[in-house]
Amino acid sequence: MKALTAALLLSSSAIAQLQISGKVKNDYGEALEGAKITVVGERTGAISLSEGSYKITNLSKGTYELKASFFGYETMSKTVQLTESKVVNFELNTYVLMQEGIDVRAVRANKNTPTTYTNISEEDIEKQNYGQDLPYLLGSTPSTVVTSDAGAGVGYTGYRIRGVDPTRTNVTVDGIPMNDGESQGVFWVNMPDFSSSISSMQVQRGVGTSTNGSGAFGASINIATNKLKQEPYAVIDNSGGSFNTIRNSVNVGTGMINNKFTVDARLSRIKSDGYIDRASSDLKSFFLSGAYHGKKSTLRLNIFSGKEKTYQAWYGTPESRIEGDEQAMMDYAARNGLSDDELDNLLTSGRTYNAYTYDNETDNYQQDHYQLHYGYQFNKNWYLKAAAHYTRGAGYYENYENDDDFAQYGFDPIVVNSETITSMDLIRRRWLDNHFGGGIFNINYDNFKGFDFVLGGGLNKYVGDHFGEVIWAEYMPNNEKGDDYYNNSSTKYDGNLYAKSSYEWKKFTFFADLQYRHIDYSFLGIDEVNGNIEEIGQSVYYNFFNPKAGLSYRLKENQSLYASYAIANREPVRKDFREKTVENRPSHEVLYNLEAGYKMNVKKAFFNANVYHMQYENQLVLTGEINDVGGYTRTNVEDSYRLGLELEGGYQMFKKLGITGNLSMSQNKIHNFIEYVDSYDASFNTLEQEEILHETTDLAFSPSFIAGLTLNYAPVKGMRVSLMSKYVGKQYLDNTSNEDRAMDAYFVSHLDVSYTFSAFGIKELTVGGRVNNVFNELYENNGYTFSYLVDGSRTQENFYYPQAGRNFLVRLLIKL
Repeated sequence: MKALTAALLLSSSAIAQLQISGKVKNDYGEALEGAKITVVGERTGAISLSEGSYKITNLSKGTYELKASFFGYETMSKTVQLTESKVVNFELNTYVLMQEGIDVRAVRANKNTPTTYTNISEEDIEKQNYGQDLPYLLGSTPSTVVTSDAGAGVGYTGYRIRGVDPTRTNVTVDGIPMNDGESQGVFWVNMPDFSSSISSMQVQRGVGTSTNGSGAFGASINIATNKLKQEPYAVIDNSGGSFNTIRNSVNVGTGMINNKFTVDARLSRIKSDGYIDRASSDLKSFFLSGAYHGKKSTLRLNIFSGKEKTYQAWYGTPESRIEGDEQAMMDYAARNGLSDDELDNLLTSGRTYNAYTYDNETDNYQQDHYQLHYGYQFNKNWYLKAAAHYTRGAGYYENYENDDDFAQYGFDPIVVNSETITSMDLIRRRWLDNHFGGGIFNINYDNFKGFDFVLGGGLNKYVGDHFGEVIWAEYMPNNEKGDDYYNNSSTKYDGNLYAKSSYEWKKFTFFADLQYRHIDYSFLGIDEVNGNIEEIGQSVYYNFFNPKAGLSYRLKENQSLYASYAIANREPVRKDFREKTVENRPSHEVLYNLEAGYKMNVKKAFFNANVYHMQYENQLVLTGEINDVGGYTRTNVEDSYRLGLELEGGYQMFKKLGITGNLSMSQNKIHNFIEYVDSYDASFNTLEQEEILHETTDLAFSPSFIAGLTLNYAPVKGMRVSLMSKYVGKQYLDNTSNEDRAMDAYFVSHLDVSYTFSAFGIKELTVGGRVNNVFNELYENNGYTFSYLVDGSRTQENFYYPQAGRNFLVRLLIKL
């Protein structure tokens, strides 16, 4: 009898051990944290965690109805016949579309859009976020090279996608344009630790779909910040390590209050000495978001700000210093008139050399962003999003100039002890004080039968004041102190209107996208141009039409083919105008972009392959030619192109081991490129320019081979080990394909180990460590070059930005 009772108890226990687990995501594949999964008719259920995962335990055999719900999404039900433990995943469709992310959906591509893109989830962002600048989160995406002036990823950082420089990459945050109105770049140092406020990113390569702001001329990056979390939360994220790097970040949120209100906030600081000598960074930022969620409308106010003080490491390191060639360093010092102290700095610094030694050779800037987003759902099919934004930026960089000419600052010569003084040591500040504001909108229609339509656009105004002041000089007249030695202002209006639509018919999806863009730009005043104070003033306007069309074909449920063709136009940047006259200013650039590819996504693997052809008309590149005001600036080249193949994939080989990787192979060429080289006589009294014709050359900073590989291993529950490797092929510093002006290929790996667990009443606690550049590779990922002829003999000056050898960061992440 006792044996029978024991057997029954064991049987009952075994029956009760069944479980249902899985993940809850939205229709964009993004994990939903805080979704409710209930078992109908049972007093049990679960709330999804940060990765969207959930688990319901202690279930008996039988048939169950599961419901997954999340605010702003359609509730989904699934019936499960439970005979053994099962995995049940949910993909929730957006119902109240204006609640979150309408602005993002209007500019992003989805799985049926015939264009080339990579999504980066909140989970992936959090894993990689040790406090390095946002571009480092893009390092594992195809065709991407990441750069750092300070050599360790904190401070001035950048990226090139398909060899395209950052000023040609369109960036939006929640649909709001982020590119500077004049330089057209995004300075991530002004947005420190912004990665801690991001819910997802999408990188579109090529022209991509229409978006707000500057023209996408090689890539676009769409960032979403607002992810609705229904439960209160607090996150404390601390990291630190080599080069006295430390990052402290606190995120808190109320969750849903009365099913209507949410408030989210973040406060961060990052400090680092940098790898390069004196290349320190002192960065502070905050993010504050408050929202009202109505039945048919939402209203959200986002305010975020960043303040940076960064010691300059812009000059780079001479090639002779990189190679440790003492004689070449002595020659370099003699050619460039280095003082004894400057020569000593060069000879003794090693790879971490920084030419700047003045204590306050710093960049100081603060940027404040205000965004008001409104969404309204007319009915299930129609919804509207509108947003107003304003960005205020102000700051300067300060630098010490040795024996500088009075004339450059508009100062008259002065007499000291019967000696006429025409040059002096001085300290100057160059200021930028700017305002950027405007509005965007999009009207969306979806009939949920395969047809959707978006009508959107925006109008933005940029005002920038540029001025310089001398704050100290050896012999500066008193009446000159505090006066601006140059002062000019600029105004730019940028408006766009776009309409895009997709239509599904059987296995085909047709896509069309038309954009009109108008630019009106003017600047007035005096400025420093090529070392001289010049009266400048220009006005210019453009009207661009940017059409796009594409087609995708669904081979199977998880496989598709696509092709698209797009035309993009782009205006020159401020520097292109400022250093040329009206008669000699450059033409706008045109890009004809063809993309074609294959996508596959199954349970344990995904694979994407695409080919692209980017044909340029009037691409602006440096040729060395002196323009009509004596400066070296970019010049239109008639015929250039980029042709490439990109592969991206992943496979879960075993339950605990997975692999992802990408490979990019490309040709990046200019036809009939003319190089201009300064030519002096032996006494440097006469300057001419020699022309050198190159029939076909490589575009600068465009490696023909880039590969990335990541191994992810989970030896025990909660532990993750990742080895991330990147190979970047040779890059030329200019457009001549000259082997003497190139950066060597490099291979660099990073090891990341983390362990997540619960303890002491803490919801989630993660201890992590990261070893960057595991194999201590000595490499450079950026640089520049110039050369000249003296009496027929060519002198070459190459400069590089060395990156840190093996270094580490540790992390403690606490979620309450």
